[in-house]
Amino acid sequence: MANRFNSGSGDAEHIGQAINKLLSSYHIKSKFDAANIIGSWERLVGKPIAKRTKKVFIKDRVLFVQIESAAMKHDISLHKGQILDIFQKEFGADVVREIVLM
Repeated sequence: MANRFNSGSGDAEHIGQAINKLLSSYHIKSKFDAANIIGSWERLVGKPIAKRTKKVFIKDRVLFVQIESAAMKHDISLHKGQILDIFQKEFGADVVREIVLM
């Protein structure tokens, strides 16, 4: 029995690729990526940091994070490179290029 999803015509593509093409064609990929990053903040940095985070937003591939605790802000600044690596591994190197703490 032939697989009706793979007809051999070469037109099949991975669902992720199709979604990325759709998002790009509507020029909303950057907004979708930003929403994913903001929504994943607690999962990627942990609850203690997330509880002390007042605001997270992304603009021009820069992730801005407002932390309410000066001590935690200092600790995060020491590990900014590691946090950036986590986000780049999760979402790709082209989504976030820098983290700015406020």
